[in-house]
Parts: sequence; structure tokens; C-alpha cells
Amino acid sequence: MKITVIGHFCLDVFHRLDGSEEKIFGGIYHSLAALANLASDRDTIFPVFGVGETEIKEVSSTLAQYKNIDVSGIFEFPGESNCVHYFDDNPNECSVNIAKPIPFAHIKKFLNVDGIYINMLSGRDITVDTIDEIRLEVRGKKTPIHLDMHCLTLAVNVDGTRVRTPMADWRRWCFMTDSVQMNEQEAVGISVEHFNDELLAKQMIPLMVKAFIITRAEKGATLFQEEHKQLLKTDIANETNPHPVSTIGSGDIFGVSLLYAYLKKKNYFEATTFAQKCSEYSVKFTLSEKHAQLKAMRELL
Repeated sequence: MKITVIGHFCLDVFHRLDGSEEKIFGGIYHSLAALANLASDRDTIFPVFGVGETEIKEVSSTLAQYKNIDVSGIFEFPGESNCVHYFDDNPNECSVNIAKPIPFAHIKKFLNVDGIYINMLSGRDITVDTIDEIRLEVRGKKTPIHLDMHCLTLAVNVDGTRVRTPMADWRRWCFMTDSVQMNEQEAVGISVEHFNDELLAKQMIPLMVKAFIITRAEKGATLFQEEHKQLLKTDIANETNPHPVSTIGSGDIFGVSLLYAYLKKKNYFEATTFAQKCSEYSVKFTLSEKHAQLKAMRELL
């Protein structure tokens, strides 16, 4: 199986109360590391994103250690990589050096695949014109596309902090995308109307979205689908671990788990259930451990 993964890489910087800093790979790296551990060595994952010249060698060599990741879609750009700062004493993250959108020219050669995962980690990962071009390129092959809206609903202030902002063109982003994922805050803030979940789902399904998923952290997830021209809502509970060790990257893990399971099962209920299990399992571990631990979830597929 071949899967293309699209989204911005970033360097996460954690500012601790004792004045120390910890830097780790973030952004699309969480999705890639999770998928590489869930997938078999017979699968091939094609990441497509840019990395600043200061990090390109380390990122490429780290990902090349996975036998199922082909790093030929990773490209270098001048300067530093996209960077997100987190503060122990402040809930607001700060985004700096946000990379330019990934050009379709870099993506096109990696579209002869079984599935496409797009994670809008900075909100500027690709443009809406690019997702249109991706759809046109793969429409004849009916290649499933999974879109995680993520930071599309966040604008960036001058100081790098983010603020929830409704999207005028959210329908265009979702149109003809097979599955769409967002969390509760993103679902409420995506439109100027501030639809409730069911009204938003009723707006989503006519866009030819086959599965609309709202993730709810420790409360699990909700899957909306159309069945016999009726909206079908399925709540999938979080069954374990009320005290997580680390929730960072859990939404990214959910997304790639869902797409991978769908490509295996061709069933969005089974895929969403598997994704929820992977996400809730991952939060039992520290950030440095969780990706490798996902190998234990393979047997569920």
C-alpha cells in the first residue's frame, strides 16, 4: 500500500518553568512516525513537505531510518524551519517562521498512491487551489483523501499567537474530500454561523464528504455519515486512561490511523474505531515513546 502524507514540518520548542528549553520534531512528524510504526515494511509512505536548511539533514536522516518511508518528497528551503513555542506558564502557543505553502508541483509526482493524508498543521500548509488540483488529479482513480482541518480555523497575530477565526471558504476545502476531521473547538469556530455538530454535519455531507469526524479528547470521537439519505451519528467512547501522560500529537495519530485503517477495511466506522483506540493508547506514553508503541496496535487490523 502507498500513502502520501502532506503537511508542514515544524520544530516544537518547550519552555519550562525552570528556564530550560526542549526542542523536538513536531508538525507532520507526529503523523509520519505514527504511520510508519502502524504500517508494515511492505507499505510505502511518501511525505511531502519542506524543511529549513538548518534542520534538513537531521530530519531526512531520522525519517530514512524507517524502512517504509521514502524521503524523496522532502525538500529544502533557505533559513529556519517553521517553529512553534510552548510555555509551561502560558496556554497560548506562538508560531514563528511559518513556511510557505507546499507547491502542487512538489506534490503531483506523489499522487499515484492508495490514499492521501492532508494535515493543516500551520493552516498554510497548502492553499485551497492546491487541494482542488489534488482532487482533480486523483478523482478518476477514486483515491481516498483524508483532511484534518487543524489550524485552518486559526489566524496568526503579529506576535505569533493564534486566534480562532471563521472560514469563509470552508466548504470549498471540504468539497469532494472523502473524510474530514476536526476537534470540538474547530467545529464550533469554523463558520460564522457557529453551527452545532449535527447542523455542521448536515452541511458537510452534501459536499460529498463520506465521513465527518469530530474528535473530543478524553470523551472520544463522533462519526457522521449518510445512510439511506439520513444523517447517521455514531459516538465512539474513550474507554481507558483518564489521566494521560502526554496528549501531544494524539490528533495527528488519530488521522493517520483512520486513513490507514480505512484503506485496509474500506469501512469508516471500523476505521474511526481503530483511530480512537490508537489515539487513546498513545496518550499512555511520553512523547518520545508513543510513536514506537503504536506497533502494538497492528494486530487490531
